[in-house]
Amino acid sequence: MQVGLLIPQGWKGEYDGWDPAQAWARTVDLARHAEELGFESAWVFDHFTTVPDPTDEITFESFSTLSALAMATQRVRLGHMVICTGFRNPALTAKLASTIDVISGGRFEVGIGAGWKDDEWIAYGFGFPTTNERLARLGDDLEVITRMLAPGRATYEGQYANVHDAINEPKGVQDHIPIIVGGNGPNVTMRLAARFADELNLVYRPPDEIPGLIATARQRCEEIDRDPSTLRLSMYVADDEVKDPGQKRVDVIGRLMGMGLDRLVAFPTRYGATREVQEQFAEDCRSAGLLAAARSPAEVF
Repeated sequence: MQVGLLIPQGWKGEYDGWDPAQAWARTVDLARHAEELGFESAWVFDHFTTVPDPTDEITFESFSTLSALAMATQRVRLGHMVICTGFRNPALTAKLASTIDVISGGRFEVGIGAGWKDDEWIAYGFGFPTTNERLARLGDDLEVITRMLAPGRATYEGQYANVHDAINEPKGVQDHIPIIVGGNGPNVTMRLAARFADELNLVYRPPDEIPGLIATARQRCEEIDRDPSTLRLSMYVADDEVKDPGQKRVDVIGRLMGMGLDRLVAFPTRYGATREVQEQFAEDCRSAGLLAAARSPAEVF
């Protein structure tokens, strides 16, 4: 099982009261540090204001952040947990993804979902459609994005999104930029993942639910004659589940490692945006049997 880290950008209050320049310097430093520690990937949220309530505090925009982190790192995979598809035209999302893939040297992954944080939608002028409508739009947007990332020009006419002979050059460095669909819904979300995605990302699920969710995801692949082994499975583990260093956290990580997940994503620096917090999390990952020994910056860069 691979392990990725969410990098602080202020959304969960980790930069409340900080000077923006100092906060940004810490974001870059922690992304580089995650790479030095041997983590496989680095992720950001796609949100505009803080959670649970919007406050006048720092929240760095996600695509801008990833573009900069692509220049500041060399090895880690990069992406969103996850893009709110309703915030952007999907053809623009594909263009952004392709460009960051080039900037990063082929390390970008398109993590995307239907969105949920109603106060952001309303405050930024997006309205707030019903759950059914947001999921239907995600389906149309995935049609557009996959066609924009594929060879040639893209054409698609859907209820919520369309493109007509659209050009997307460059396509990126990778032959295929991976797509991750985020969400826990067994009916719509998992079927969209089976149809369009390379990976399904589960969010905040208790360990006891993981086997059943994995079984359902495999069933959704079988429904369309897709080999279930071709759909990777990952989870963003609940922050409080891995908050405290020590044996309890080692046990949680070890239990998840044995459940068939391909990737675990965590946000330990939510509770302290410091190198020490990341180092402690890395040590617990190593104790659980994950993660190689840390490397020096010279070895990484």
